Amino acid sequence: MASGRPLIFDLDGTLWDSTEVVAQAWNAALAEARLELAALSAADIGSVMGFTHEQIRARLFPELDLDRWNEFSRLAYAREEEFLRRQGAALYPGVPQGLRRLAERHPLGIVSNCQQGYIEVFLEWTGLKTIFQDWECHGNTGLSKGDNIRRLCSRQNWKGALYIGDTAGDEAAAGQAGCDFLFASYGFGQASAEARRLDFFQQLVELVPA
Repeated sequence: MASGRPLIFDLDGTLWDSTEVVAQAWNAALAEARLELAALSAADIGSVMGFTHEQIRARLFPELDLDRWNEFSRLAYAREEEFLRRQGAALYPGVPQGLRRLAERHPLGIVSNCQQGYIEVFLEWTGLKTIFQDWECHGNTGLSKGDNIRRLCSRQNWKGALYIGDTAGDEAAAGQAGCDFLFASYGFGQASAEARRLDFFQQLVELVPA
């Protein structure tokens, strides 16, 4: 079993970019639900990557009341899963190879603010499920990302974990969980000037010692 420092990854903007496919899926759901709302672009989806279910409504669908939003989002998430299972999304360069190398030395996990089932689609489509020891998401628990990082570390008895993500929210969540943070600068967001940077994924193999 890998005995190096535990590495926990954000998903969107860190391991893959699913914005194009998710926009297609959500637009299909809008048409199916007969909602007369503007079509979503990949940029729209990118603007809410890392947001919780509740935050996505506030940003993209403020005109929908809570009941209508919950009804529509169930449909949208179902279409999203169908589209991603069928065609996957764009992995950042070096991700599959880098993760497999890292897994030889480090236990790996994923914590995301995504809906239930989304991480599993990523793992199955990429064929990387066997190299991750554990994962958690907002859709499973309703908890914040910081709480979910803590939850994962607690059940795995991981000490001194490093969280890798692409937004200021990820940086804050790592701090709340008592983890160090590495900023994936190639992703969707920003982080503090003090954050240690990962400018491309392949750097991680050299940046993180065994």
